[in-house]
Amino acid sequence: MLNKWLALGLLLFVADSGQALQSPLDLAAIYAATVKQRLELPAAEEQRYADLLVDALRQAGLTGLPDQYLVLVDRNPRVQAVFVYWKAADAAPRLIGASPASTGRPGRFDYFETPTGVFAHSLANPDFRAEGTKNSHGIRGYGLKGMRVFDFGWQAVPKGWGNRSVVTMRLQMHATDPDLLEHRLGSAQSKGCIRIPATLNQLIDHYGLLDADYEHALQQGKSLWMLHPARQPTPWPGRYLIVVDTDRQARPPWTPTPRPPRRDVVPGR
Repeated sequence: MLNKWLALGLLLFVADSGQALQSPLDLAAIYAATVKQRLELPAAEEQRYADLLVDALRQAGLTGLPDQYLVLVDRNPRVQAVFVYWKAADAAPRLIGASPASTGRPGRFDYFETPTGVFAHSLANPDFRAEGTKNSHGIRGYGLKGMRVFDFGWQAVPKGWGNRSVVTMRLQMHATDPDLLEHRLGSAQSKGCIRIPATLNQLIDHYGLLDADYEHALQQGKSLWMLHPARQPTPWPGRYLIVVDTDRQARPPWTPTPRPPRRDVVPGR
């Protein structure tokens, strides 16, 4: 059963975000109004990432997709950003919004480099909700109770330590501890998963931006406990997370350096 915190949080999000989407590009204004951590890209950078998105889909054999939203991540340690794009079947991608993110920081035991590629969001690996509990270091690795954890399944990646042999890692995208870790988004901090702002997590969740397979299951009569009844699913859901690495050697001015980590805080997931 969904908890009271989640119900209140999503109802407040509904109040802030307004009515259901009438046009796919309406989401850009909602992103600007509701996502608390945002990045403002120059037009040339919007186009650069749009081209990278299209190229990644092409390399994955995913051409001719129907109209849908897509989530793109640049894992480059000098960027660490997440982008939401709208892609019509017969047009170039349009940026909806961008925010700082955190991906894997190899170099210590049980830490991995976030893999690049195109990853499907499917019910083969069902999402779940954060319990909001703290680990032994006092960190809520998935964020506040009720935050949705988007699951992209087991992926083959090199270990970030030792002999760097290839092993499997569960790739997830989720919020993080709002007090200890969210202000560090924009730098590589995680064990391999993708951390995003809580308000962006709520936006993707509330509008079902990556829920194409979940919507299909609902239409088939399945009951999915992780979907909130107050959500306003888009008519154009997508299912793909794309991770790229731009190999930059310097941090671009549109993605500022986050505050340095506290020495007494051990990174979570």
